[in-house]
Amino acid sequence: MPAASPPNTLYTRTAALVRRIGVPAAVLFAALLFDLVYTTQAALDDAGPRFVDFGLLPGMFAMVACALWAQKRAAVAGAAGAAVLVFSTLFIHAFHIPPYSSVLPKVTITEIVAGELMLYYVTRRARAGVAFCVVSALVVGCLVAVFGRYRGVGDLDGGSLYQALLFGVLLLAGAVVPAIAIRDRGPKADPRTRKLRRVNELAMGQWPLIGLLGFALIFEFGYTYSSTARGFPILFFSLVASVIAVLSPRRPADAVLALAGVLLLSAVITPLLQLRSSYPMPGGVPFVQVIAGMGVVVNLTRARGLSASWPRVAVLSAVVALGAIVNSNQPAGNLQTDPQTLSILAFAAALMLGISIAVGLMLRSRDSERTTVVQSAVSEAQTAERMALARELHDIVAHHVTGIVVQAQAARMMAERDPQIAVEAMGRIENAGVEALAAMRRLVRSMRGDAPAGSSEFSEQATTDLGADLRKLVDGANHGVPTSMHLDLPPDLPHEVGRSALRLVQESLTNVGKHASGATDAFVLAEVSGPELHLRVTDNGRERTQRPAGGSGGYGLVGMRERVALLKGRLSAGRGPDGGWRVEAWLPLAATEEAEGDE
Repeated sequence: MPAASPPNTLYTRTAALVRRIGVPAAVLFAALLFDLVYTTQAALDDAGPRFVDFGLLPGMFAMVACALWAQKRAAVAGAAGAAVLVFSTLFIHAFHIPPYSSVLPKVTITEIVAGELMLYYVTRRARAGVAFCVVSALVVGCLVAVFGRYRGVGDLDGGSLYQALLFGVLLLAGAVVPAIAIRDRGPKADPRTRKLRRVNELAMGQWPLIGLLGFALIFEFGYTYSSTARGFPILFFSLVASVIAVLSPRRPADAVLALAGVLLLSAVITPLLQLRSSYPMPGGVPFVQVIAGMGVVVNLTRARGLSASWPRVAVLSAVVALGAIVNSNQPAGNLQTDPQTLSILAFAAALMLGISIAVGLMLRSRDSERTTVVQSAVSEAQTAERMALARELHDIVAHHVTGIVVQAQAARMMAERDPQIAVEAMGRIENAGVEALAAMRRLVRSMRGDAPAGSSEFSEQATTDLGADLRKLVDGANHGVPTSMHLDLPPDLPHEVGRSALRLVQESLTNVGKHASGATDAFVLAEVSGPELHLRVTDNGRERTQRPAGGSGGYGLVGMRERVALLKGRLSAGRGPDGGWRVEAWLPLAATEEAEGDE
């Protein structure tokens, strides 16, 4: 049964789009969209000359182009990006365009994201010397953009200078360190870099959470600028909370307790830094830490379910409630005691907690369903493989063994009358045994993975000339009954039809040797009739009254029906009008060709 297609929801469409264009490109376009909205709003407001802010757009689009180009030509694109930063700065300075500050002063978010991507790709893909030169050029271009877009030296202040250097170092490390971890892929890789690669893969699987945390951190960076150095401790706690949230899928239970500790320290330190009215925490907890808490709750509920998660969720909720009471926009030294405000905060917290738990349970249900589908698909594939091997074992090895038994019976009956016939039969028995042993070895190779399942001498030849294969099969006479045939086959017979036709005739002749008592003649017909291949195998024997030598497993007809059903054909087997056994099959050609064309 084929797996059910995933529901066409907004999340699945978004996830499919992100997979198609890649997470880095999605983040880059999101940053560009944010800058377009912000720049358009600034260009159309009444503060300063109208439309002058649109002068920032050429530099943004050029940086986006360089970042996308870096996916193919990292070094060249990185050098071009450094040049774009320098020329964009000259353009901004010459035409007095007012740039806005984001993570770095006077540098747009699009330029920062594009620069990070170029640093990552250059460090990961370029040779060491080339990567060092291009990364140095990008750092110089960034410094020119940061300090060259001020209108005068007097506009620079010590706080902005130190913050720009600190954030610049963090951004540089954030792009270069993961790239070095991915770069080291050799068999003797440092175990520390292997851990970094696993962390990087885990982070790439958390792209929705990373996107939300990234946008929240951008706003918190801006508030940190306005609060000078007093906001750095809270920003540090927010960064730590973000890392814990992104890595929480590995150990979600421990991540909840670690995040609760970080939020507790942040809540205790905030009043000491006098940031309750100047930092983005209207509910007493910074936005970044709120999003991190929701992400950790989602991952914990997804991994363990609600019944095993609620004690740790309760601890995290208590810490958030403490932060709301201590830091929710009250004058220094006072706690939040207004019942109306507390009820609003409690309702908002309960709503976000409920959303997080619901998302976690939804993802847990989806994971369970996906696991069930995968297990079912694996089980079906294993069953199909076992059935295919069973058919090959029965059709090939049983055919040769039947020949051995028939020849041995003939030798025993004729040994007293003519010893020479017995000697000739022994030679044929030896040849049949060698062929059976070779066929068994081919099947063992298939089962061990050294050859494709079902590959054998006959199946490979069936792809080129079914007629020659059938003649070889009949001339071998392992079934011990003289056989004539009539063949009318085109040269371009589909591979699957030819292989199945050969197996059907082979099994039919094997049954003739085992079950057709007193048979003196067998006939094989193989011809194309309209859109089908028509097969017919008949004999003039009669039904055995005693059990055939070696017994009968009863799987011959079962295997033939399975082969015919796979090709959507028809099979008929039974006594003919003259008393002998008759097997007929019709295998469609058009359906097989269409199926091969769809692959």
